[in-house]
Amino acid sequence: MAVGPSSLSRALSVLESFSEDRPEQTLAQIVRQTELPYATAHRYLAELVKWGGIERTSRGTYQVGIRLWQLGALAPQERQLRDVALPFLEDLFEATHEVVHLVVMDRGRALYVERLGRAGGTVSSKVGHRLPLHATGPGKVLLAFAPKATQDEIIAAGLPRKASATITDPNQLRKVLGDIRTTGFAISRNEMTEENASAAAPVFGQNGDIVAAISVVVPSKNQNLTALAQGVRVAAAGISRTLRR
Repeated sequence: MAVGPSSLSRALSVLESFSEDRPEQTLAQIVRQTELPYATAHRYLAELVKWGGIERTSRGTYQVGIRLWQLGALAPQERQLRDVALPFLEDLFEATHEVVHLVVMDRGRALYVERLGRAGGTVSSKVGHRLPLHATGPGKVLLAFAPKATQDEIIAAGLPRKASATITDPNQLRKVLGDIRTTGFAISRNEMTEENASAAAPVFGQNGDIVAAISVVVPSKNQNLTALAQGVRVAAAGISRTLRR
């Protein structure tokens, strides 16, 4: 006799229906994403709202609640990484007065776990956003130092265009990833959003594997990205050294 999904797995499917493309949903959208009965989805949402994992907006839609971010912040690896990286990120921000990011790979996406800098503007990232690896500076860094099997999987899934200079050709992306491994940094311009450029560099853990990438986002008209990248690489190396102590 086949055993159906548990109540817990169905409740988790409600949480997993939210993404960077669907940060806010109606009940009907959640039902469509989860394929749960309307009454079941409504009951799980009510329980999650009461617990704080989901919030109901004034528009009657649903979004992820602060309780999940509080729990996520307790993850030992991410907490240690953020605590170690933060002083270096603050130094980068003070030196550039531009948006600074700390990014990790999560389920084939670039997950933004820290952001320093001005709100708004044309920079699309927010803490908790998961953006395409191939279309972001830190994402390309994470992909460049990932196992070949991971690279192949990401490329095989497709490289959708996000802005005018997004790399959509697999061969071109593989060449860029090789260049990143050689130079130790990535420079991007108009790849995720128009009018923005970035310099990114890898952060390595105790075993020498990549654990994160950091980046600084500047206006795409900036002509001094290579010099900026060197500063980002120095900061990333400082984080790596501290993590290995």
